[in-house]
Amino acid sequence: MIAAIILTLLLALSVFGNLTQFIASALSFKHGGHTEGFGSVRDIGPKLDECLLENNRSQNKIAVITVDGIITSHDRNETGNNMVEVIRAQLDRASEDRRVKAVILKVDSPGGEVLASDEIYKAIRDFQNTDAEERGKPGHKGKPVICSMGSLAASGGYYISSGSRWIVANELTLTGSIGVIMHGWNYRGLMDKVGIAPMTYKSGKFKDMLSGERAANEIPPEERGMVQDLIDKTYGRFKAVVADGRAAAHVLNKKDGRELAGNWQDFADGRVVSGQEALEHGFVDQLGDFDAAVDRAEKIAGIHDCNLVEYRERYDLSNFLSMFGQSSQAHDIKLQIESEAPKLHAGLMYFLYQP
Repeated sequence: MIAAIILTLLLALSVFGNLTQFIASALSFKHGGHTEGFGSVRDIGPKLDECLLENNRSQNKIAVITVDGIITSHDRNETGNNMVEVIRAQLDRASEDRRVKAVILKVDSPGGEVLASDEIYKAIRDFQNTDAEERGKPGHKGKPVICSMGSLAASGGYYISSGSRWIVANELTLTGSIGVIMHGWNYRGLMDKVGIAPMTYKSGKFKDMLSGERAANEIPPEERGMVQDLIDKTYGRFKAVVADGRAAAHVLNKKDGRELAGNWQDFADGRVVSGQEALEHGFVDQLGDFDAAVDRAEKIAGIHDCNLVEYRERYDLSNFLSMFGQSSQAHDIKLQIESEAPKLHAGLMYFLYQP
């Protein structure tokens, strides 16, 4: 009886939620909202609620967007969205709100996937339109992004930071680590000890590239060269992003900011540097904490004592009920261990600092 009552209540709540969404969609359609059928396009993707972090009783706002942990597009949270989708939605929300005058990007990350890092970087650059040829065009948003680095903003963490108008780092922040890594295991020796022999049928010489089943003498030299070429080209992209991002920021910041040092590429060999060293090489513009980033954002945006807000994902009944219609793999309960190494996907390149 208790189970029946609970299920009845859940069903009633579900019907009420669907009815509410139907009415909201109908009203949006009636008032000229962008819709397809009865569903609003804005209903697709992360659902965000604006939360007030600091109330200074101002009409102006600064949105705070946090990038914390491994940068990835493969892992999805409890709402079914990945990090890239959430950050894009947060930037869109800040772009649409006229009261938001700037964005602070809080970065505390060792980096992560190459593609995910690049997508976030492009989203930040598109949000600002910091390219010289874009400024002055219709649709130019003109809202600056100020990066506030935490204890770690290395590799992909620095990759996405370099797209910001201004970068603030603590003098003890670990940043830099400009480089690319692809990691794998060769377990052929273990297979030989156990008595397991691989049987591989392939259509081409390099079809089993990066396979860990082959002995070292079975890997063609050409394959090693091709993999290294992929790494080198991606590494060249990393350096180009840093050079372009810092140059675009310097054009806007002029003498207030820092320009990349002439020998900055000597320090783009994968090493991490402190915030103090990063300032000397022109990787960041200022030493300070989050409050210093807020002050700088207000100065660049030309406002004072603004409200600080952030956009948090909404986890409602529809997310809970959707769990019953998905595979159990998507909702495995995981025990988080602080010393656990990040999960790297085979065959992917990473902008990742992994001591």
